[in-house]
Amino acid sequence: MSRFLSNRLKALKAYVPGEQPSEKKYIKLNTNESPYAPAPGVIAAVGEEELKKLNLYPNPDGSRLIKKLAEFYGVAPENVIIGNGSDELLAFAFHAFCDSERGVAFPDITYSIYPVYADLYRIPYTQIELKEDFSIDPADYLGIGKNIVIANPNAPTGIELPQGDIEAIARSNPDHVALIDEAYVDFGAKSAIPMIHEIDNLLVMHTYSKSRSMAGARMSFAIAPAPLIEDLNKMKYSFNPYNVNRLTQVMGEVALDEEPYYVEKRHEIIKTRTYTEERLRELGFSMTESKANFIFAKHPKIGGRELYVGLKEKGILVRHWDKPRISDYIRITIGEKWQMDALIDAIS
Repeated sequence: MSRFLSNRLKALKAYVPGEQPSEKKYIKLNTNESPYAPAPGVIAAVGEEELKKLNLYPNPDGSRLIKKLAEFYGVAPENVIIGNGSDELLAFAFHAFCDSERGVAFPDITYSIYPVYADLYRIPYTQIELKEDFSIDPADYLGIGKNIVIANPNAPTGIELPQGDIEAIARSNPDHVALIDEAYVDFGAKSAIPMIHEIDNLLVMHTYSKSRSMAGARMSFAIAPAPLIEDLNKMKYSFNPYNVNRLTQVMGEVALDEEPYYVEKRHEIIKTRTYTEERLRELGFSMTESKANFIFAKHPKIGGRELYVGLKEKGILVRHWDKPRISDYIRITIGEKWQMDALIDAIS
C-alpha cells in the first residue's frame, strides 16, 4: 500500500477472484466457467471484417444488442442495459441506489463482492444470516426498509429462492430497490424477469459468463423498469460510456441466435451435475440442492481446506473459503463428465 492511497480506502478489503494459475495445467473446477466453447456462430462472427473495425469505438448505447435482448426476454429496449460483466453493473447499482442514508442488505453467505462494493462506496450494510440449511428466510427481508441484493440461485450454495418470495420481498420494500442477481438462473431455476412489468423496484441482472460460455468476453445485462435503467445509464455515462467493446457486442447478438446450442449445453451440465452429486453421495458427501453450474459439498471425515489442498496437489482446482459456517465445504464447478470422473477418482 502506497502512502498516496486515500485514507478512506486504506481499510478496504478487495475482492479475491478464483485462482487462474499459469504455472501448470489444472482441471479447473473453481471459477464456475462453462466447460464448453461458445457456439460456432459466435466464434465465426469475430472474423477479419469485425477485427478491422477495432480502430473505431463501439456503439456506446449498444442499441442493436439491446433490441435483440429485449425481443428475446419479452421486454422493451428501455428496460435493458448492457455491461462489462455483472460486476460492473452491480457497481453501477450500488453507486446509483445506495448511500449513507439508504443502506443495503444481503445474505451473510453469498457472492463476496457485495460487501466490497458497500465498503468501496461507504454504504452501511446488513448481512442477514442464512438459515441452518443455507436457505434464505424471506421473512428476514420483508419491510426491512433497505435496498436488497439477492443472488438467485445463491452463490456459493446454489440454492434457489422461489419467485413468490422474491415478489413478496420486493413489494414489501416499495421505496427501495430489490436487485436479483441471476448469474446462474439458466441451470434449473426460474427468472424474475417477467415480474419487472408489475414491480417498479425490481432489478434483475444476468451474465453471459456462465450459461453462454463467454466469461472471457465480459458481457452482462440488466432488465428492469425504465426509470431504474435510466439511473444505471447515468452511472455508465458518468464512468465509462464505451463499456462494452465492439467484438463482445457482436458476439452477444449472435449468441441469442445460437440459443439451441446453449440450451443443449446447459442440459448437459445439469445432467453431469446430477451424476456428480450421485457419485459424491456414494463417497459419503452431503451437499446443498444446487440449481447452478456448481455443487457445494462437504464430507464428515475431511475438512474443506484439506480437500482443496489435496485436490490441487492432484491437479484439480476447486474453491474453498476459510470462513465461519462454510469452512468445511468446497464449491465444485461442473465440467465435462471426464473432468468430474477425474475429480471423483482424486477424492477416492
